[in-house]
Formats: sequence, C-alpha cells, structure tokens
Amino acid sequence: MDDLRWGVRDMVEGDVGAVSEVRVRGWQWAYVGLVPSSYLDGLDVGEDAARRRGYFADGSSGIANLVAEDAGGDVVGWAAYGPPRGGELPQGEEELFALYARPELVGTGIGRALLGEVLRRTPHSALRLWVVEGNTRARRFYERAGFLADGAGRVDEYHGVLVPEVRYHRPRG
Repeated sequence: MDDLRWGVRDMVEGDVGAVSEVRVRGWQWAYVGLVPSSYLDGLDVGEDAARRRGYFADGSSGIANLVAEDAGGDVVGWAAYGPPRGGELPQGEEELFALYARPELVGTGIGRALLGEVLRRTPHSALRLWVVEGNTRARRFYERAGFLADGAGRVDEYHGVLVPEVRYHRPRG
C-alpha cells in the first residue's frame, strides 16, 4: 500500500486521547507473549492520556511528537523522537522513543510514513532506538529502514518478568 495515503503532522494537544489509544492498543497487540499479560491488561487509555497531557503541557523535554492521520483526519499512528534520555548517546544523535500504528492497520505504511518524516526532520543526526528483543516484526521493520543492532542491550522489568531490549542505530543520512 502507498505511504501517501497517510498524512503526517505535528501532534497537537487535541490529539492526546487518540495518541494514548494508539499507544496502549499498540502495546497490547505488539507485546503479547513478550510482556506479561497482567501488565498489558492493566494499561489504561485514560491514565495514559492524563500522563501524556502533562508531558505535552510541560513542553520542556525537547521531544517532538508526530501523528499519522487518515483522509478523514483520524489519528492512526504516533511517533516521538528527540534528545536521548539520560545523555547516553553521543552529541548529534537523536533517539526514536516511540513508533506505533493502530494494530488493525499495521503493514499499511503508517510506520514507514512516520519514520520517513522523522528522518526528514533529522537529516544531520544519527538515530537510535530500543526494541524488545523478541519483537521480530519491529526488528525487521527497522532493519529494512537501514537500522542495525549496535550491540547495546538493557533489560526492563514488567510485573516481575525481565524483558530484554536491543538498541538499533541508523547513521547520519
């Protein structure tokens, strides 16, 4: 399918609820079998939206948020990128924090459209991101987009279960 069917724009405050829906449903779909179901089942769109409204209102993080929308203006995807958390990356690099599409639309070009816009907006920056090690679909997506695992790893814990992640890197364009 053609990526051009999805418009990508800057997120506005009115998008927060839709972005939280995309994020929570994305987690609940993408991480089945990788993150405990007790954690995934406990994710709440309303709670996520309340937190996200706080982040959005603060605006001091330097994180850019983009949304993909369909022809009717409905938000169908979300990406967030910006300065790396904790200063763990070299200067001149950005981190892709999130890239999600509505689960029923995965594979239709939303992710490619969002990632393409992130890359267009960061032409002189290398880009890094973290992926759950067992998320083979996401890993293939990023590898096709020119990202390579850089050997770094970390482990997050969800309801007592350790979930390994790998870091990916895409050099400057």
